Amino acid sequence: MSFLKPLPPYARKRGPDPNTDQGLPGPDDISPKPSIRGVWIQKPVIRYGREIEEEISIIESLIKKNGVVPHKYNPRWFALKLLENDKEIRAKINSPQINKQVEKSISHIRELVGEYPETAIAAARYGFISGACQECVRSTIEIRHTISDRIDSVLTNRILGLPIFLGLMYLVFYLTFTIGDPPMGWIESFFGWLADLISGWWAQGSESLLKSLIVDGIIGGVGGVIVFLPNILLLFLAIAILEDSGYMARAAFIMDRVMHKLGLHGKSFIPMLVGFGCSVPAIMATRTLENRRDRLTTMLVIPLMSCGARLPIYSLIIPAFFPQPWHAPMLWIIYVIGIMLAVVSAKLLRSTILKGESVPFVMELPPYRMPTLKGVLIHMWERGWLFVKKAGTIILGISVLLWIATTFPGLPDNLKEHFNNERNRVRISNLTEEDKADQLNAIANEEAEVTLEYSIAGQIGHALEPVFKPLGFDWKLVTPVIGAIAAKEVFVAQLGVIYSVGEADEESEFLRSKLQVRYTPLTGFCIMLFMLAVAPCLATFAITKSESGSWKWAFLQFGGLTVLAWILTATVYQAGSFLGIGID
Repeated sequence: MSFLKPLPPYARKRGPDPNTDQGLPGPDDISPKPSIRGVWIQKPVIRYGREIEEEISIIESLIKKNGVVPHKYNPRWFALKLLENDKEIRAKINSPQINKQVEKSISHIRELVGEYPETAIAAARYGFISGACQECVRSTIEIRHTISDRIDSVLTNRILGLPIFLGLMYLVFYLTFTIGDPPMGWIESFFGWLADLISGWWAQGSESLLKSLIVDGIIGGVGGVIVFLPNILLLFLAIAILEDSGYMARAAFIMDRVMHKLGLHGKSFIPMLVGFGCSVPAIMATRTLENRRDRLTTMLVIPLMSCGARLPIYSLIIPAFFPQPWHAPMLWIIYVIGIMLAVVSAKLLRSTILKGESVPFVMELPPYRMPTLKGVLIHMWERGWLFVKKAGTIILGISVLLWIATTFPGLPDNLKEHFNNERNRVRISNLTEEDKADQLNAIANEEAEVTLEYSIAGQIGHALEPVFKPLGFDWKLVTPVIGAIAAKEVFVAQLGVIYSVGEADEESEFLRSKLQVRYTPLTGFCIMLFMLAVAPCLATFAITKSESGSWKWAFLQFGGLTVLAWILTATVYQAGSFLGIGID
């Protein structure tokens, strides 16, 4: 690199240089002045274009007129910082007249130049620097635009960046359902075959408790969750590809302006994205946030991101109540609702109990890379294996406990006798064998439903039903909602236990058919909405306490989200019922 013309020095010990015009042509109002130490100083003034300069002049004159700025500040510089919406400088102004004019000027500049003043001002500064370099510096190094630069010009474009990001998220959800459906069917068939195989170890019509425990409690509960593993693996695969390619870091920058307006830091976007997989590592990822208020805010709203544990619930409900063309859009909608709830909640928190300044967002963008098959599969497998382990431990244990709660204390003797008499009546009738089988099956299902009502779980559900009635939930939905406090995946497993007795069909298809008969699409949507917003699982509750250092924040998260879920779901259900939406 070689220099053709030296930049006019801003500090000359020998006084003003008569040859400064040989260097960079400065603005008209540059006038070298000696400092206290006798050092000559030049102060170049950057011109920002007629539209911005007019607004600078208006604000500068008001500042001089009102005398609100200490003498150590240059009024022009102060006016510039106000137009750039500098929070520290804005806080120093107590003049309603100036604040009103600043807002008016910002709006006027946006209308004229089509962008925020801070962006236009920064562009003018870089233009000034670029001009200085072109006038005074000759580089022997050829500036080349890399592939990453070309891709960034589109993916991080001020106008196109956000729509592209939302489109990519929609594509992820679409592929999750489209590609995941066939393997889900295979897993359903496997568990159906396994249940039939084990049922065959006992005589037909046997009421063995061990048979019920294995077939209905273990296979029905765990199998009802494992069946959604393909959807979860596909979601983790897509997130791994976006992370390893370098796009996720760009997504954080794309969302930074929006996040700041809504009370979140730009860096909050990365933990929130991780929250789509699991809230526990997402809350741990908030350690990258330097400001404690930003970190607590992000930590408290992360559970509103639809984690992988909620995906089985959506995968069960959406096909049960909505036609095929609406599967991907409904999944996309429920994820977007979670994001919207998170940012609104963050804005509320930052405006009330977590007031304070946010630190600037500085982050190095990695170059784009082609994700390696090995790396992507490792990430997918690690996250998927956590889900499988949870299904084999927590969900298994809770499924067994729920089986106990739904089986005992059992029917009173008079009802047992009633159902036995009904079965004997069918067996000695003149019906065909096929009709007899259908009627016996109907009696078994009715008996199972009555048994459930008399069970511990049924009594708890009935007791809490009035609380959930405004949400459109009956006691059969209340029971798994309570159990899902331990882990969200348990909701599907519990429904599997509740509805599996007396039925040999594949688990999820049977559940969907029962839900379709018993509930409306509005109720189905409200189930998803409530499970989206309700208190997080116990593991998230524990990690929130650990990372925040206080039980106060963990209980605030747990209680606040539960109240939010109830109010939101009740509002949607009551409004939908009043307007007649989704009730057919």
